[in-house]
Amino acid sequence: MSQDRPWFKSYPQGVPHEVDMDEYRSIVSVFDTAVSKFSDRPAFSNFGKSLTYSDIEVQSRHFASYLLGELKLKKGDRVAIMMPNCLQYPIAIFGILRAGLTVVNVNPMYTARELKHQLIDSGASALLVVDNFGHTVQEVVASTPLKQVITTGLGDLLGFPKGALINFVLKYVKKLVPDYDIPGAIRFKDTLTLGRMHKLPEIDIDSEDIAFLQYTGGTTGVSKGAMLTHRNMVANMQQSGVWVGNGLDFGNEVIITALPLYHIFALTANGLVFMKLGGLNHLISNPRDMPGFVKELQKTRFTAITGVNTLFNGLLNTPGFDQVDFSNLKMTLGGGMAVQRAVAEKWKKVTGVTLVEAYGLTETSPAACINPMDLKDYNGAIGLPIPSTDVCLKDDAGVTITTLGEVGELCIKGPQVMKGYWQRPEETANVMDAEGWLHTGDMAKMDEKGFFYIVDRKKDMILVSGFNVYPNEVEDVIAGMEGVLEVAAIGVPDEKSGEAVKVFVVKKDPALTAEQVKAYCRENLTGYKQPKTVEFRADLPKTNVGKILRKELRDPSPPAEVA
Repeated sequence: MSQDRPWFKSYPQGVPHEVDMDEYRSIVSVFDTAVSKFSDRPAFSNFGKSLTYSDIEVQSRHFASYLLGELKLKKGDRVAIMMPNCLQYPIAIFGILRAGLTVVNVNPMYTARELKHQLIDSGASALLVVDNFGHTVQEVVASTPLKQVITTGLGDLLGFPKGALINFVLKYVKKLVPDYDIPGAIRFKDTLTLGRMHKLPEIDIDSEDIAFLQYTGGTTGVSKGAMLTHRNMVANMQQSGVWVGNGLDFGNEVIITALPLYHIFALTANGLVFMKLGGLNHLISNPRDMPGFVKELQKTRFTAITGVNTLFNGLLNTPGFDQVDFSNLKMTLGGGMAVQRAVAEKWKKVTGVTLVEAYGLTETSPAACINPMDLKDYNGAIGLPIPSTDVCLKDDAGVTITTLGEVGELCIKGPQVMKGYWQRPEETANVMDAEGWLHTGDMAKMDEKGFFYIVDRKKDMILVSGFNVYPNEVEDVIAGMEGVLEVAAIGVPDEKSGEAVKVFVVKKDPALTAEQVKAYCRENLTGYKQPKTVEFRADLPKTNVGKILRKELRDPSPPAEVA
């Protein structure tokens, strides 16, 4: 299948089959080019304050100089960042990379146990943390290799009086900043002052140097660091850039960045692709505050937005969203989890713009397949393999499937595929075969036009009397019901059929009954796919990015903590 690449005939006009891998040697050279082209353009904004490309250049240089000159870090050392979206994020990322160091993105919602594992596993020398999560760091700092903790308040770069006011409200009014004490910690603003006293040396950054240790797999066992090189990230920026960049206006795009930059989707799609385009990333620090998020959208002339299904669904169900001005919106990109038809169709109806689904993994930096940007309507596919990317389907024996429409494990090959898992050769060997294919664990099929469709996660599949039931399909059907806000499906043990389908539903209509859900499923699903049990919940367990955690729903004990 990979030989004839049927997807090329469905490529949008103007999209090349291959991308130029040698245009940039590193993320730093992409950054330098963007700064020289767009120096006075706004690059990142948050809480009404904007920083230009030139501002980011100056401040990231000072941070890089601090890391090398004051902390005496050496090329390849790891620096962790534990923050939501805020102006400190891009300064830190580009500072770390310009210093020839590796960024370790940390989910700020981590428990002390999860944080400790990641800091020890990555061997991070320094950690930048926002005050809200300082108490978690305090618990573990003594048992990690950290040499320096750098702290910052969410309002620290917003200027006076706004910054001081935001910090005050977060700590004393909303009580979101528990007290903490980390001996020897330094404030982020002080690192920039100290950095000014050092000249940033010329650092030779090779395309094979590790840019990011991006942790993944926390939901399937111990969290592993995917080694993403400068080449991986630049390749994916180039691949995604030629795909989504058609019809975008260099220097004038405004993208809403609500998914956290510590997540690979926003990091590449928003942070890198739109930096190359000279766009403005409008950072949303707390997208869970949906009414606040909608108010922010009402004040912003945005041209693009990325998100996951739960984020789009949340917006559509928040009062005032339909009053947002969508006249400038050109692009909506959904990824990170399956986009549901009901959500996509409602999004198109409210905004006038198609919700275009993309597919990727942390291990592929992340994009592997994207639907054409000129797609008229939601099509249920994850799209076409993007330039310079090969995709095939393999059966359980590892043999490539050649029959059209047959389901197999989706496997990916391309310059965006990670170097491997950090210090875990056996884990790397589990997902990368001898021919260089990355095995995704996702079951998929391909149609005659080269579009791929995810059927489900290999391990989430439910086996009912020998028949495969894919939770995505069941969820998709129930999500189309009037009174349903959210839904998740899992398999539970069953004496007669081995496994049976159980669904967890969050009601939109308080009057909704389990019998109504089952009746709707009888009309829309064949017998063995219908849920045997319907359980109503006030909410569903999710990752911090909004992916529903089926694993926690399968665990009969109530979750101790849902991040």
